[in-house]
Amino acid sequence: MLANQASTEERFLLLGFSDWPSLQPVLFALVLLCYLLTLTSNSALVLLVVRDPRLHTPMYYFLCHLALVDAGFTTSVVPPLLANLRGPALWLPRSHCTAQLCASLALGSAECVVLAVMALDRAAAVCCPLRYSGLASPGLCHALASASWLGGLTNSIAQTALLTQRPLCAPRLLDHFICELPALLKLACGGDGYTTESQMFAARVVILLLPSAVILASYGAVARAVCRMRSSGSRRRAVSTCGSHLTAVCLFYGSAVYTYLQPAQRYDQAQGKFVSLFYTVVTPTLNPLIYTLRNKEVKGAARRLLGSLGRGQAGQ
Repeated sequence: MLANQASTEERFLLLGFSDWPSLQPVLFALVLLCYLLTLTSNSALVLLVVRDPRLHTPMYYFLCHLALVDAGFTTSVVPPLLANLRGPALWLPRSHCTAQLCASLALGSAECVVLAVMALDRAAAVCCPLRYSGLASPGLCHALASASWLGGLTNSIAQTALLTQRPLCAPRLLDHFICELPALLKLACGGDGYTTESQMFAARVVILLLPSAVILASYGAVARAVCRMRSSGSRRRAVSTCGSHLTAVCLFYGSAVYTYLQPAQRYDQAQGKFVSLFYTVVTPTLNPLIYTLRNKEVKGAARRLLGSLGRGQAGQ
């Protein structure tokens, strides 16, 4: 009966965490809390960067783009996840599933590129401090940010288009909480599957491993520059500046590489759900804390903003 309903209505049944019914209320509360924190903290970070002239630097410009990507990325995932956790397994029309896949792929891919661009920026700041203002010109920063969004959108369109060429077998039971690529590929059948999956895998390798190579090369250059520094204070500043970014990179890339750089046949659905939950919900919540918890400039901007708001209310 499920098979007939799914095939005639072209819908996917997202099983979500229905295998763990006792866990669903706890997950609902945690996911909702993380989502609210993500929206609040990333919005506050963008507001501070836009309003405070002292934060109008390349580092905070790219951090602002990362905050926008994180807020959009988690928004593309969390609403259907919360609906799934509140009740039974969720039926999702194929068009909605494709739209969610396209949005989450575009934003996730854009984050890969933004993190690589941020690594380049940090390498330029540490390795070429005297030429940094000329290297990180506003025009170049705008171009790199635009390339990040465009690269993510291009990868998403290519992957989604390749997936739509594959017929999906009934029953369309998706053992996941979102329409994620590895889980959808589990349903693929017929057609020239090997060629299409090879093309999709190659696209995933490019969007994940190419930025990873840029990040490794950038921090290799940073490590060499730090070793040549004679001042311990300069070393501490360089390590402090780059440490937060490295933490965010490890959190995001570790889970993304596990999810996307393995053949569909080896993809473990149960493990995949929890890994996806981490990098789509938890990581966007942690990123603002990682970048701002020990950042004196952001704390100062927050104090100045709160002070100006307080003076405005007192004047009224």
